[in-house]
Amino acid sequence: MLENRSGGSGHPSLREALGFWWKLGWISFGGTAAHLAIMQSELVEKRRWIDSDDFFHALSHCMLLPGPEAQQLAIYIGWKLHGKIGGFLAGILFVLPSTAILLGLSLLYAGYGTVWWVTLLFHVLKPIVVALVLHALFKIGRRALRSRLQWFVAVASFLALSLLHVPLPWIMGVIVAIGVILGLLRRLRGIDHSPSRERTVVYASSDVLWRTMRIVGGCAAIGSVPLLLLGIFGCDFPFWIRLSAFFTQTAFVTIGGSYTVIPYVAQVAVMKFSWLSHAQMLDGFALAETTPGPLIIVVGFVGFMAGFHHFNGSFLMGTIALLVTIFYTFLPGFLFVFVAAPWIAKSGASQVIRSVLKLITAAVVAAILQLTVFLFRGVLFPAGSRNPDLWAVVWIMSASLLIHLNSRRMFRKPDRLSGLRRNCARKAETASSR
Repeated sequence: MLENRSGGSGHPSLREALGFWWKLGWISFGGTAAHLAIMQSELVEKRRWIDSDDFFHALSHCMLLPGPEAQQLAIYIGWKLHGKIGGFLAGILFVLPSTAILLGLSLLYAGYGTVWWVTLLFHVLKPIVVALVLHALFKIGRRALRSRLQWFVAVASFLALSLLHVPLPWIMGVIVAIGVILGLLRRLRGIDHSPSRERTVVYASSDVLWRTMRIVGGCAAIGSVPLLLLGIFGCDFPFWIRLSAFFTQTAFVTIGGSYTVIPYVAQVAVMKFSWLSHAQMLDGFALAETTPGPLIIVVGFVGFMAGFHHFNGSFLMGTIALLVTIFYTFLPGFLFVFVAAPWIAKSGASQVIRSVLKLITAAVVAAILQLTVFLFRGVLFPAGSRNPDLWAVVWIMSASLLIHLNSRRMFRKPDRLSGLRRNCARKAETASSR
């Protein structure tokens, strides 16, 4: 029997929930902020399927996990409403419409990419994309870089990514190690004022271990099916192994969302594997900005172009490669939510965890800065030209100004999410005073 784990007052049927996730997949334009705003408005305020405390509690968990937090929040809420089957279907329906749209755009791009109107469309879209990333860089950087150590980590990470071409997973590994050491030192010095270890440590019972093993085994079995079919019916099996392994690895280093993983994918796909050119990667990013769903869906375009070029312009192989790429990019997200979220929830008050996350946010800023430089260089000097495109500069400045004015107008309006947080804080203070 399906289990309703929601703390809200609504009790939707599985069919009602699936209808909402399907609708959300088609209307979720605007990136993570828009996704979260729609879910908060629809699920918390209108439908009351989940209460405000549970919504923000789930969001804080998903922010700690690798992968797109909006899709993982959908999986989490789907799980709370209808168990694993609800989370599984919610995560699929959240990305299915954007996958279909991106496939159509990729086919159009591969077949008619040199047509004048397509070229003109991308010439207009690319500067807007650069302006959006610049806005995200300043917005996230202003909130994330609060200490000298974070500034140092951000600058060092950017230099390692840009000049030394150090892979992002290596940088993340070093940062995690530094954060753990600093957290342990603060604990030894008595600076840690978090709850006692007895209340934060997760004790792994045999039931929890068995449940975790079943989920990991199930995901591994599901993940082996496409490779098994490609090994039997496909050709050039080493290519499919390399493609699936790379995007599975990518899913494990996406802490910080799409702006973190896209520079990593661009660096490896363009410079190491030569699956597509710098200009094509920029075009793919522009395509992803025009589709609903998470921005990380751009990896599907990378996979399409990899299969299209590797198999000598085959649209069929490009389509299969796009589906394989998206499958292996998003599959680990289900694993993270079903297994890791409860563990992270109970250890989130740890000083060690907080130290690691503070440094990871600095690395996220560095990754966004690298993405900004990558996009700006491609727009300003198209096709390797030595002369800058002055029209592109004008477009970027104009789009940045419009985005800034629009954000200022939005900030003048009452922030409904902040209001909810304040109300929750007041209720908590009232309850504690009683």
